[in-house]
Amino acid sequence: MEYTRSAGILLHPTSLPGKYGIGELGSEAINFVNFLSNSGQKLWQVFPLGPTGYGDSPYQSFSTFAGNPYLISLENLHDEGLLSNNELSQMPSANPHQIDFGSIYEHKNKILRVAYENMKRNGDSIHDKCGDFCENNKDWLDDYSLFMAVKGYHNGVHWKEWDKEIAFREKDAVNKWNEKLADEVNFQKFMQFKFFEHWDVVKKYANEKGIQIIGDLPIFVAYDSSDVWANKSQFTVDAKGNQVTVAGVPPDYFSKTGQLWGNPLYRWKEMEKDNFSWWQLRLRKMYELVDIVRVDHFRGLEAFWEVPGNAKTAIDGRWVKAPGHKLFNVFKEVFGDVKILAEDLGVITPEVEKLRDDFNLPGMKILQFGFGKDGDENFLPHKHIKNCCVYTGSHDNDTTKGFFDNERKNNTGVFEWTQRYLNYYGDDICTALINEAYKSVADIVIIPMQDILNLGTEARMNFPSRLGGNWMWRFSWDQVPAELSMRYKSMTELYSR
Repeated sequence: MEYTRSAGILLHPTSLPGKYGIGELGSEAINFVNFLSNSGQKLWQVFPLGPTGYGDSPYQSFSTFAGNPYLISLENLHDEGLLSNNELSQMPSANPHQIDFGSIYEHKNKILRVAYENMKRNGDSIHDKCGDFCENNKDWLDDYSLFMAVKGYHNGVHWKEWDKEIAFREKDAVNKWNEKLADEVNFQKFMQFKFFEHWDVVKKYANEKGIQIIGDLPIFVAYDSSDVWANKSQFTVDAKGNQVTVAGVPPDYFSKTGQLWGNPLYRWKEMEKDNFSWWQLRLRKMYELVDIVRVDHFRGLEAFWEVPGNAKTAIDGRWVKAPGHKLFNVFKEVFGDVKILAEDLGVITPEVEKLRDDFNLPGMKILQFGFGKDGDENFLPHKHIKNCCVYTGSHDNDTTKGFFDNERKNNTGVFEWTQRYLNYYGDDICTALINEAYKSVADIVIIPMQDILNLGTEARMNFPSRLGGNWMWRFSWDQVPAELSMRYKSMTELYSR
């Protein structure tokens, strides 16, 4: 797929401004689209949009198909007559720059339930308000809604610890529990309807402004998810629900012991039997949400790091082949010339590069990885090719300002090396690096919002392998200089983006 020269910003909707503790798909999302448009940006990249669980990571979702209810706009629900001013006032005041997920879990769930009860009090039913949505998405929504209802009934524990009949979907158990928890199942469907309704408004507005949205597809799904619970035969879990093997990556730049992700792996031979129908459904639903799909850990579709299910670290694993070419040939046959970006970081082999290049997929270049005597020069601008996407850093990196502040403090020589490379000796090396990214021959450049705002380590999104304290950052409009849009619009024009 050919891409025109363009620029965009990486910002997850949870990081949007707003007064209810977490970014939402309401007026502030529209304001951000206007900011993108005024800044000459043509792309908005987000993380996975699914409902998050323990650890709050968008890469560990209860469903690969569902939307995150935390993103539902309370402001929109008010305008729709589902929440009163008094009910909205029950939401506590919040830190504008940091999400308190514990508070969101407690308070936002309650107020969404109030909106659901108000809908029923108005005389409306799920069938009346979102019957078409439920019918059009029943291939995943029925399983997800029941999964979340049963999980709530069992106080949030992993599905393996539920009553055995529903944990393993024994005969008639699904019908029995759907009846038993009918109202809770309908509440889950209500929240999904509202998420997709609010997202659709934002996406259509962005597209009308000439902005395409890049979504994120984690290659693996969470163990504690409706995907695994409802499709056990397609994943590496045994008859008792225990994990036989799990996903991870070997030791690398981010971790000396590798990263033990803990996701179940795919039974690829099983998936091939029906022409990868689960994957077809997954991609089809993604393209209803977004315009371009970034495949996270793309290399796992050529070969994946298989770790025993009881392992404590990812060190003792092995590489196992995946049917990448077969899968992408099916995608091409079913979807045509799909817009996919390949996150090709980590241990990349000639076979991975061949899979990427055979389907003409842009890979990723992270500028922070290129600098210093120990850096990989393939990430530096003079090594870039047209068909790639350049970032200053990713969600797993420190912010660019934080990265160079730390290198200077530790006197590593990386800061000075970078000054020489950029021929820049001023104090604003973050903006200088962004300028270098815009100059690149690469077709696409995406800059994290933290770097657009030149923020330090306090704005970092994620520390890989650290439990807790991640995914919390938010910005506010008072952090955005008045001339920022003009400056970026000028840069996009100067460098034909």
